[in-house]
Amino acid sequence: MKKMRTMLVLLAVAMLLTAVAFADGFSADVLEVRIWDNNQLAGLQQIADLWSEQSGVKVNIQVVDWDNYWTLLEAGASGGQMPDVFWMHSNNAEMYMGAKKLLDLTDYIAASDKVDLGNYYAGITELYSKDGKYYAVAKDHDTIALLYNKALFDQYGVAYPDDTWTWEDYKAAAEAITEASGGDVYGAACNTTNDQDGYFNIIYDFGGYVISEDRRSSGWDNENTIAAMNFVGSLTEKAWAPQQLVAENGTDTLFNNRKVAMISQGSWMINSFYTYEGSEDYAWAVLPYEDVNGNGQVDAGERCSIYNGLGWSASADTKDPAAAWSLIEWFSTEEMQLKQSELGVTMAGYIGASDAFINAFPGMDVSAFLKMETEGTLVFRPYSKYTSRWADQYQRQLVEAWNNPSSMSDVLYALAGQMNSLLAQE
Repeated sequence: MKKMRTMLVLLAVAMLLTAVAFADGFSADVLEVRIWDNNQLAGLQQIADLWSEQSGVKVNIQVVDWDNYWTLLEAGASGGQMPDVFWMHSNNAEMYMGAKKLLDLTDYIAASDKVDLGNYYAGITELYSKDGKYYAVAKDHDTIALLYNKALFDQYGVAYPDDTWTWEDYKAAAEAITEASGGDVYGAACNTTNDQDGYFNIIYDFGGYVISEDRRSSGWDNENTIAAMNFVGSLTEKAWAPQQLVAENGTDTLFNNRKVAMISQGSWMINSFYTYEGSEDYAWAVLPYEDVNGNGQVDAGERCSIYNGLGWSASADTKDPAAAWSLIEWFSTEEMQLKQSELGVTMAGYIGASDAFINAFPGMDVSAFLKMETEGTLVFRPYSKYTSRWADQYQRQLVEAWNNPSSMSDVLYALAGQMNSLLAQE
């Protein structure tokens, strides 16, 4: 009996030491986590709960819509209380890193045997680094594909999109649907706010750019950019739904209401369409390409997908930095990145961990998103220190060119000058 008691004591001590080793320095009972996409909540909470089972620290994930997310985060950074762990985005990363509001993860990453930054998309890692320090680990990456309603294409006798489509084919098909429906259904739609998931992809297919590689000058006045945007202007005449209709309803709503036959969208939106009633008519195709070389085939850089990636960051003032890092590390492991893909949360930030994503939506083929990566060219979403300043400008001022395509070049030259002035202040 004495020997049994001794063994039980030793076992209890071993278990205690194991728990202490995992949660070394953890003082928090709960970590507050904030995100902005309710579609991802269930999967991320499931992954976080697995961490809680081992750490003993509860994870409370709060969803706040995009606009309020940044309002609340800025308020917290200005003197309130920021969440312990949260998503960071290319629009705002430079500002928060520069203001020292994000926990420096450099030493944690260096000491980790689970996080090797070489395993993540380089553009995302670069985005969340400053002066040799790292302030986030890639949560995911995304690509863009073309969503279309098969029933509407059948109804108006137009062939489905496929890998051979150029942007001219896209335009012809959209115009044919608009004409055949008598204007009751529009072939396609795009708002000025649909940049990453819309016209940015056309700009880079045409060989243009939005911002220079050193992020010091605008590309709106580049001749290839102007050519691409003049093509966009031609789409607004018959292929796309009118700007006012799109501004009032949004492209997604118009598509779900069968008023638009196709839109381009990001992989982060798949679940919204997958769960919509009537989605059995929905299908995805790769984006069209621009045959710049005129050889009838897709060459490098002619079929682009703008990609972006969120980062897991922590507040510099979190009550428990060690626990916050441990949770970020957990989300970032290859195993949990694979699980994120399997659950259909998003594609992974860990390279090679997204294959399972295409099987997460039974009955809907979403392989086009991976094809955009393997068969196309990924271009990282244009950004600078204060992206939102110049992004707000073009999203507002391009409305004029959407409504009056002949003004496109003048609008672009004006945007280039305004953007260069803002970039000079960074």
